[in-house]
Amino acid sequence: MGRLTRFDFDFLALSQLQAHTFGSNWPVVYIIENGKDAYVGETTSAVRRIKNHLEDNRRRPLKTVNIITDSEFNKSVSLDLESMLIEYIAADGKYLLQNSNKGIRNHDYFEREKYTDRFQEIWDELKTNKLAVNSLFNIRNSDLFKLSPYKVLTEDQLDIVNEIDKIVFGNETSINVVKGEPGSGKTILAVYLAKYFASHEYMPLPKIGIVLPMTSLRGTVKKVFRNVSGLKGNMVYGPSEVVKTGEKFDLLIVDEAHRLSQRRNLSSYEFFDKTNEKLGLDKETGTQLDWILNSAKHTILFYDHNQSVKPSDIHPSKFSTLNANWFSLKTQMRVKAGNDYSVYIENVMKGTAASRIEFNNYELCLFEDVQQMVDAIKEKDKQVGLSRVVAGYAWDWKSKNNPTNYDIQIGDYAYRWNSVNSDWINSKNALNEIGCIHTVQGYDLNTVGVIIGPELIFSEGKITFVKERYKDRYGKHNSKSNEEMLDYIINIYKTLMTRGILGTYVYVCDDALRTYLKLYF
Repeated sequence: MGRLTRFDFDFLALSQLQAHTFGSNWPVVYIIENGKDAYVGETTSAVRRIKNHLEDNRRRPLKTVNIITDSEFNKSVSLDLESMLIEYIAADGKYLLQNSNKGIRNHDYFEREKYTDRFQEIWDELKTNKLAVNSLFNIRNSDLFKLSPYKVLTEDQLDIVNEIDKIVFGNETSINVVKGEPGSGKTILAVYLAKYFASHEYMPLPKIGIVLPMTSLRGTVKKVFRNVSGLKGNMVYGPSEVVKTGEKFDLLIVDEAHRLSQRRNLSSYEFFDKTNEKLGLDKETGTQLDWILNSAKHTILFYDHNQSVKPSDIHPSKFSTLNANWFSLKTQMRVKAGNDYSVYIENVMKGTAASRIEFNNYELCLFEDVQQMVDAIKEKDKQVGLSRVVAGYAWDWKSKNNPTNYDIQIGDYAYRWNSVNSDWINSKNALNEIGCIHTVQGYDLNTVGVIIGPELIFSEGKITFVKERYKDRYGKHNSKSNEEMLDYIINIYKTLMTRGILGTYVYVCDDALRTYLKLYF
């Protein structure tokens, strides 16, 4: 399996393919490339399909055809292998793919596991022939893979794409809201839709932007877009940057729309007020959501009110009054524990969990010693990669102005907050630092270690909030009661505890709260 044969991409190759054992009437997968650009496809007649490509002006710059054949291939195998190759070659970074991202599907078939297990052999052969650069392990842990627009969609994601396609091309304007729990694939679908509409087979939209309220994730997505044909880094915006362009977008896609801001608890009000005035909005009630809606013919908002983490975030009532098309993502794509995990974490933190639930093939562990948890995360990073420690914002950021200072003191142990805001997860010293909610929301990790700080305690039979122990000055507001602030803090910890694909490790500062969580973790 995985035998590779190479031909020049010209009409002389057709006679050679005709003479090839699997050239005219057998399922094969092929890669056409020129060292920089590539196209991946599958067919039951390599001769006929390559002839079609030779007559396609889009393929003319390509130079070499690489045919992957095997006597055990069938149509299901070739379709599956094509999807995997598109996904991994796009994330490998050697080539810009000419493929659109429509129609990449995942389906079961007889002995599928045998073929997917042997994908490693095919990939090794591609590396030997310099058609790939990185290992599968490194690719799976890369942003180019996790945020690739070349993803196999779930059924509910695919249904939403098809419905939004009809809405966008059937109406002059539209507002579309996609709701989803953490790990339901909101960011994946947002990136997919940007590529989908930018490379639409019938009518590509000329002016598309993807809006990310969080600085950390914005830089990462820009990096991904620079490595995808048809997308560019300058298609990625912050909410204020959209308004500064002064342009009307055909489509704006907003990821983490619950993190758009209202006029409350901001670091600066001047630009906010001037923008509201420029757009004819009320100074007090105009929001970044209004800015987005004023700047685009069509908008797609990815939203989860349970991931609103501070008072400046727009109140859910603002979204509920929109005249919008509403969609829901149901499938858990990140956490291997499945669809019930996110709800379970929320119930535990709100004190409404009926009983302990065990999740198969998922590590949900409570630690008695914080350093043991930190060491365990470092060991996981060696084993599976992309494992980090994060915490609630219960310590001042002393190292921000003096890198020699420690921020987080727990017993005899001292740690520092994240030294960078943008793309902290991939920064060189991230494994030795502690990330906060603003550096990890929207990201996937393999295993996450979560420190629940002393701002949460267990008292009189319930979890409560200690206001003076919460240190994010933009994360609290005098107008909010302790009960309202507790909701924000629980949202933060739920978001942190749903970052891990393979497992979540937890350390709790408050002894009574740790005793309570032992009942469930």
